[in-house]
Amino acid sequence: MRNLRIAIAGLGRIGKIHLGNLCQMRGVEVVAAMDPLEEGRQYAKEKNVPCVVSAYKEMLDATAPLDAVIICSPTDTHAEYVEMAVRAGINVFCEKPLDLSLQRVVEVLKVVEESNVKLMLGFNRRFDKEFKKVKELVQNGAVGHPHLVKITSRDPGAPPISYIEKSGGLFLDMTIHDFDVARFVVDKEVEEVYAKGTVLIDKAIGEAGDIDTAVVTLTYTDGTMAVIDNSRKASYGYDQRIEVFGSEGMVQSNNNFMDSHKLYNAEGIHAALPLHFFLERYRDAYMVEVQDFINSLGKGVDVPVNGNDGLQSLKIGLAAIKSLKENRPVRLAEIV
Repeated sequence: MRNLRIAIAGLGRIGKIHLGNLCQMRGVEVVAAMDPLEEGRQYAKEKNVPCVVSAYKEMLDATAPLDAVIICSPTDTHAEYVEMAVRAGINVFCEKPLDLSLQRVVEVLKVVEESNVKLMLGFNRRFDKEFKKVKELVQNGAVGHPHLVKITSRDPGAPPISYIEKSGGLFLDMTIHDFDVARFVVDKEVEEVYAKGTVLIDKAIGEAGDIDTAVVTLTYTDGTMAVIDNSRKASYGYDQRIEVFGSEGMVQSNNNFMDSHKLYNAEGIHAALPLHFFLERYRDAYMVEVQDFINSLGKGVDVPVNGNDGLQSLKIGLAAIKSLKENRPVRLAEIV
């Protein structure tokens, strides 16, 4: 059986992670990489990628036939790049979100539906062993019927204002991962969203039209609820926790730490800080998610995160934005 021919578009932080992981996988040949910046292209050359270019179409044309393309470029390119690949008959793994416009996402998913190729969205937290264990226990009935989901997601520091201005805001850039996890761990759909948010960390974030601190309540279609809290700055590091409480018990997943030591002395008990940020916290998850995508191509099975998963998380995010602006609960049926 021949190797799968893969190309990768975008070699920023996530693109470099994916390229590094792909280079370690059997049955995969990274035949091309694209990045408009010299720094990204140089990284691909150091990884011995044979075709390194600065334009997406050039990459697709120069290396046909391709089995798949991994899209890690800026958000505003995702929809166009996905559509171009799908129309060329190429399978796609695309980092979230597919687009910030609901209409544009629907258009692209229609093109995917009419094709014979696979589209997988990059919601990496589904592939973290901690979150997967919570999902497994809930699915096996360990906590009975789930009643409440609690998700904490706090970054160690806010991104640059230039990034915030183009990101779609906290709900579509950061909380969208939590919206996906909220659906994933209990396998339920969200019916209503109520969001509260403010600026407590940096007034420049507010001047850019965003918030840096938020609490979101989700109501599922069966009436059960989830509560998500977000902050752009946790002084102690990257804070990633989840809890599912049910009729027969509770399951929790807490932070991963730099190490497991504890120092006991007269001042108290001291331990290491959580892993610094997402590249460290979800390092293994990035490997697993791309491996699962490759496996879905090789085995001809469904991808584990499809276009509808991305669509539903986007709808929840847009409902959260509307809720914040109008100071009221918003039903997903209103987001059209």
